[in-house]
Amino acid sequence: MRPILSSLAVALAATAILAAPAGAQGSTPPASPPGDNAPDTGGDRITIGVGVASLPDYEGASDNSWSPGAVAIGTVGGYDFFTRGTQLYVDLLKDAPGPGLKYELGVIGAVRLDRTNDIDNRQVAALGELDTAYEVGGFVGVNQTGVITSDFDTLTARVAVVQDVSKTHRSYVITPQINYTTPLSYSTLVSVGASADYVGKGYGRTYFSVTGPQSLASGLRAYDAADAGWKRFNLSAFALQSLSGDLRRGFGIGAGVLYGKMLGRYKRSPIVQDVGDADQWSFAAGLTYTF
Repeated sequence: MRPILSSLAVALAATAILAAPAGAQGSTPPASPPGDNAPDTGGDRITIGVGVASLPDYEGASDNSWSPGAVAIGTVGGYDFFTRGTQLYVDLLKDAPGPGLKYELGVIGAVRLDRTNDIDNRQVAALGELDTAYEVGGFVGVNQTGVITSDFDTLTARVAVVQDVSKTHRSYVITPQINYTTPLSYSTLVSVGASADYVGKGYGRTYFSVTGPQSLASGLRAYDAADAGWKRFNLSAFALQSLSGDLRRGFGIGAGVLYGKMLGRYKRSPIVQDVGDADQWSFAAGLTYTF
């Protein structure tokens, strides 16, 4: 099984996951689209989404496969939550509704599913399946609503840190993120973003190294990636179209694309350089419902 949420959640982020992804800056659609004089009541709002995504077979793979997935973003009791891939973010700061400068401080729970089941590439499959990694951590961020286009566009900067607690890779991942989200009308929202991953040496050892016995079993050259460094950067673009005519309620359709570029020692790993691809593309589309 591929990490089925990893792109879909972000692709439906136009509903607010990363900016206002797999939303959150407020992590829900804007309370009042351009031209709407209705006040922001600060009430609860939840968006759920289901769909399909074309994802790399593993991080660094050259082939993609289609997988189902789901996403959830919302505000309950004044507290934002959102999924970002296979991660759940919960903001512990309760912000006042409406435009302005807001801060984030929250917790993250995550699972990492890379190479936990069948891999189509026989040489990479011969390296053996990996255990699911369970990660916990936190994030800090700041977002400004009312930046360029209206009182409802949002620019967000955030840094997230997670640590493996399952003894799978016994390491950490640091992810700086920046996203811009804007409603174009009552019914259309777009989002663009960038992020990068800095990983510890245990991560590189687990997911990108090839030991001597693994080399003999797979035919891949032996390789040591047990080093900390920048693993990958990502660029994303997404759009959400409300089917009800109002981004704040009802059904919508979302679609997006994410481009990732493997970096440094991880790019030179044989699972990427020899049998994979440093350029990683993911596509997703799905149906959302906001209530």
